[in-house]
Amino acid sequence: MLGYTNELVFVNYLDGRKVKDLNIMFLELIEALYENLSPNDIILSWKNPFRQKTDIFIKINDCKKRLSLKTGIKNSVHMEPISEFISFLIKNGIPRQQIINYLRYQYADGTTNGTGDIRISVEEYKKNHQKEIDEINSYLNNEQILLKAINRFILKGNNDINEIDALVYGTNDDFIFITKEEIKEIILTKCNLYSTGVHFGPLSCQPMNRCLNYNKKYENLRYCVQIKWYSLFDDILEYKNKKLIDKVLNS
Repeated sequence: MLGYTNELVFVNYLDGRKVKDLNIMFLELIEALYENLSPNDIILSWKNPFRQKTDIFIKINDCKKRLSLKTGIKNSVHMEPISEFISFLIKNGIPRQQIINYLRYQYADGTTNGTGDIRISVEEYKKNHQKEIDEINSYLNNEQILLKAINRFILKGNNDINEIDALVYGTNDDFIFITKEEIKEIILTKCNLYSTGVHFGPLSCQPMNRCLNYNKKYENLRYCVQIKWYSLFDDILEYKNKKLIDKVLNS
């Protein structure tokens, strides 16, 4: 509900407002998305009625832009059934053995289909299977796979033909943002980031719930893959600071 409310607040602030009446944060965002703006240009904004990567739309002079809004910590950027995730891996040439390794990591019950009787935590699984996890990551963290992952997990998803234009982190009175080009740049520069879990650069890949207590209410979540960008705020801040320092040094 926090995310839904935040989207409405953004829309209510922007819709019908002139560019010249924006506060400094929103003005910086709009200027990053549009060229040749006039102070009297009127902004239109509305919420996306569909569950897609785009949360809200912004339109100025018939030019429409798409924004994804994130708040809080441990940001989830994507969820999908395990079958669709495995299809994505197969389509992108991940070897069969690495797919088997991932399935064993997903379920952590000794099987590749979640039917094992004894389930263990990810910490326990890593104690004896870190080598296999590292092997999976060696395939997932090359530039071509990362670009496909960025497109699927952040920019477009698997139910839209359009990419978002920017990702905004925070609330309407305190936020930072990155454009889609900057998203690619940030993630690609972290392709060699080491993690003990399965990951695509800074994006962690895991089941939605390992359901170690066999609670039937959450059992179906074992069969869904969740992608989280835990370091989203820190990565954006680091990137923005580096750009600022480079600009000062080169001026």
